[in-house]
Order: sequence, then C-alpha cells, then structure tokens
Amino acid sequence: MARELLSIVLATSNPRKQSELRGLLADLPVNWLGVEEAIGHGYVPPDELGATLEENACIKARAASVATGLVALADDSGLEVEALGWRPGVRSASFAHDRATDAENNAALLSALHEVPAAERGARFRTVLVVHSPWHGEVARAEGSAVGRIAGSSAGAGGFGYDPLLQLDQADGRSLAELSAQEREEYGHRARAARALRPLLISRLNAWLDEVERFAG
Repeated sequence: MARELLSIVLATSNPRKQSELRGLLADLPVNWLGVEEAIGHGYVPPDELGATLEENACIKARAASVATGLVALADDSGLEVEALGWRPGVRSASFAHDRATDAENNAALLSALHEVPAAERGARFRTVLVVHSPWHGEVARAEGSAVGRIAGSSAGAGGFGYDPLLQLDQADGRSLAELSAQEREEYGHRARAARALRPLLISRLNAWLDEVERFAG
C-alpha cells in the first residue's frame, strides 16, 4: 500500500485521545486528521445519547463522516465497575454531574465505593472503536479492555479521567496513570482496541485500494 493512501478523521475533540490514537496507528498508510483540520472550527459534535459505548462510538463516527465526507474513526470509552452494576460505563464522563471534571468524577467514584471492600472492587476500562465510511457505512468495529480494581486513592500523574484509580492486574497493581508510555501501549484499553482494529482496517484499506485501481483501469 502506498504511504498515506487515505485521509481518516479522528472523531474526537479531545487532544489527548487524538494524540494517543495517532500514535497507536501511526504506522498505517493513513493521513490522520482531526475534525477541525478537515472542516475548521465550526464542527458541533453530536449528542452522545446512546445507551452503550458501541452506540455512542457509532454516533460519533457517523456524524464526523457525514460532516467531512471522509472516513471517520471514533472511540467511546468507559469505566465499568462490577460493584456498581458495571456503572458508570457510558456515563463515565458525567458520573458526578453533567459538566464534571476528572477530579469530581474520581471523588464521586470513591464516595460510591466507600463501603465496598478492596476484594470486591473489580473494574475494567473498555474502549470501542468504530470506523464509518460515507460510501459504505460502518466498515469496522473493535474493542479492548484493561482489567483491574479500583484503588482507595489516586496514584500517578499520567493519563487522564479515572486512570489514577484503576490498578491493573497485569501491571503489578499499578494504576494506568503510573505506567510509562510504552507500558500504556501494552496494557491500555485504547491500545488493545487499536490492536484489534488494525487487521480489520488494513483489510478495508486494501479493498479500497483495489476499488481505486479497478476504477482507474
């Protein structure tokens, strides 16, 4: 495949998510664009009214694809805590209230788990990635999880969101916020979703290249 075969829009305005996704998929022959790069600063993201991470990822991918006329990649991620019936899940960003900061959401989570023993604080971060084409609709979907438990207090200065609270089983009980960039690529939920998406996306890129070659004769 030729370098930068296709431009794909990253359907998020979160610069940290954009940076992470670009890094995880940087070796693919794709020109990764932010929505603002594709159409300027007038883009209004859709309301995320889905009942699941999958539904929200589809909503965001479809909206960005329609707005830009380009293939779009969207993610939706959430923290799922077993003792809370797998909440906050799709409402992770607004667990404390609709305009909550990371600190407010973390405090609300710790308060909700105040009487839950450490052994019963099992949790996971889960990411769903969806690729939507303006010509073919949804063309790929993948997910990844990082499993562990919720700590009694925050640890680590890296990451964002609930990262300082989830102690990972596969990282010697360290939180996501304590991991190096290299370790996040191994253990992180978004990284695992990106690895699962990679062969599906490569297959689509090859199919699109075949279409172009047939059209060109």
